[in-house]
Amino acid sequence: MPNPKRKHSHARSAKRRTTWKTEMPEVTPNKMVGGEPFIKPHCATPDGYYKGRRLPGFKDKE
Repeated sequence: MPNPKRKHSHARSAKRRTTWKTEMPEVTPNKMVGGEPFIKPHCATPDGYYKGRRLPGFKDKE
């Protein structure tokens, strides 16, 4: 397998990374009463609910 003969410069490596941009995560309003006001899509709430159903394995806070 071919290997580079010399090290790539810092500027050359930095140019490749200039197009990387961070984005804010999407949040959606939570429709459950008494829950968190906003949730991330495709994630369970801290209470253990996903798509309006309780996930198995989550215990009630005592």
